[in-house]
Amino acid sequence: MHSFLGVRTALALVVAAIAAGASLLLNGDAQASLVVLVCAAAAVLIAASGSDHAPASPISAMPSADSEPAIAEVIEAIGEPLLVIADSRVEAANQGARELLGEHVLGEDVRVAIRHPAAAERLMRPDDANPGAPIHLVGLGTRDQRWEMRVRTLGDGRRVVHLIDRTGSYAAERMRVDFVANASHELRTPLASLLGYVETLREDAGDDPGTRARFLKIVFGEAQRMQRLIEDLISLSRIEAEKYRAPDKAVNLPELIGQVTTELSGSPRAADLVTHIADVAPVAGDPTQLSQLLHNVIGNAMKYGREGTPVTILLQPEGEAMVRLTVSDEGEGIPPQHIPRLTERFYRVDSGRSRSLGGTGLGLAIVKHIVERHRGRLDIASVVGKGTTVTMVLPVRRVS
Repeated sequence: MHSFLGVRTALALVVAAIAAGASLLLNGDAQASLVVLVCAAAAVLIAASGSDHAPASPISAMPSADSEPAIAEVIEAIGEPLLVIADSRVEAANQGARELLGEHVLGEDVRVAIRHPAAAERLMRPDDANPGAPIHLVGLGTRDQRWEMRVRTLGDGRRVVHLIDRTGSYAAERMRVDFVANASHELRTPLASLLGYVETLREDAGDDPGTRARFLKIVFGEAQRMQRLIEDLISLSRIEAEKYRAPDKAVNLPELIGQVTTELSGSPRAADLVTHIADVAPVAGDPTQLSQLLHNVIGNAMKYGREGTPVTILLQPEGEAMVRLTVSDEGEGIPPQHIPRLTERFYRVDSGRSRSLGGTGLGLAIVKHIVERHRGRLDIASVVGKGTTVTMVLPVRRVS
């Protein structure tokens, strides 16, 4: 009898593997096929090890020493939340499910275990016209989390509930959509202005030298604005493409700060620059990107600081392995609710003022990505009415 059961179990496991392979070929979902294979194998093992007359009971997470592995042990191999449902009650739940839903879910009605209307409707439906179709759950776990729920029915009537966390992919997609929308808006605005003034110049306004000169100045300014935006977009794309490749050139920051302040000497507030530069070790970096970082941070401080107040650049060692660069202004400051979003692309505290000063809305996003590529840290602190301080901590270059 045991020999027959062993052959039957082996054949059933082969059938389970074939079913999983067919699922992969049909729908191309490797993750769902893995769940089919694991759950089918678990059902076979339970059927082979159980007695035809044994009463049903919640499945133990720890099998006895002389038994086949229990289904709870099998589903523990899957990191994502996984539950086994029998007669609308939770028979087994892996660690991911218990962390998400609570340790108390074993034995509970599934509608209580997964407190979500869409999940309850799907799980209590007696027939399933579209098995394996995903159900999207918003707010399960925390308010901002988004989950995808898939349900598979096993041969013995049990059902497997697989929860997949889609929060990250949803956030990435939302950022992509927002980025495209914002970039389109930022390019469309100066383009519409350009077309309007060019059209006006083609008509009678182009005959008046004063009007023509004024309009051409506006057209030139809008074209420069588009050029800055496109350059920043290209720069941001290039930095993101290189973010996994840490720069390793030795960069002398005191020397680079001197070059940048010299280049900014033609700006109206150049006289307000105050530098306190300590002797620090070279950092491991990309000179071009670090120069861009300095231009953006120092340039912002000069734009938004009050006229006649200092813009202070402080460079000092941070232990033996890091250097700290701080740029402070004494401007109007930034309300605290805006600070977490300052490094988002196209985010502006005051859109009108930013555009009037020539800002593209990408400066601090570029700074953030440069600091991340250099394996450093970025911190922005501000007090309304007193000013803003941007701090960057960068690693020194190790001498091999």
